[in-house]
Amino acid sequence: MIDDEGGQIGIMPPYEALKLARSKNLDLVEISPTAQPPVCRIMDYGKYLYQQEKKEREAKKHQKTITVKEVKFRINVDDHDYETKKNHVLRFLDGGDKVKATIFFRGREMTRTGLGRQILERLIKDVEPHSIVEFRPRQEGNTLHAILAPKKTAAEREKEREREAKQKAKQERKLAQEKLGPEKGTTERAVPEKMAPESEKQPAPAAAAVPNPVSQA
Repeated sequence: MIDDEGGQIGIMPPYEALKLARSKNLDLVEISPTAQPPVCRIMDYGKYLYQQEKKEREAKKHQKTITVKEVKFRINVDDHDYETKKNHVLRFLDGGDKVKATIFFRGREMTRTGLGRQILERLIKDVEPHSIVEFRPRQEGNTLHAILAPKKTAAEREKEREREAKQKAKQERKLAQEKLGPEKGTTERAVPEKMAPESEKQPAPAAAAVPNPVSQA
């Protein structure tokens, strides 16, 4: 028997265990029925179920479902279309998905399977920094395909995104400070005192001496 705080109570009759659980307004839950004797615990069973569901939701939130995205090429693909499709492959790999690069041969194109293999080998080389080759180009009927997987794990990609976000925020703060710097300097610049006119700068003339009155006899 285990109490609601995880302490060992010991062996006790079922009716006494129920009585103890009810006295605490809790439930008596059998957690190991195959043990001899069976192990029970006093707990809030409703709260326990809620916590378990919460843990499962959090676990699912951090899980990444890997899907296989297919990108189709033609043996007569031009450089512009090739670059567009290659960017699609890189976007899928960056999102954590696998990519199936496929070339479908029609009619007489079956005589040019070597050209299709060259296109897939070129793609593998171009996206090598971002991918791992799970299956090299192989042919099944009139289809040639290769499977690429992302090189970085989901945790590594998340850390890289966080690092890029921090660097971007740092650059934005730096640009904002540089923009506000000159304006702040103009407001704090000392204002020179107003120069007085030349007439005001001349010293005032000294007062003329007034003769003392002379008394006449």
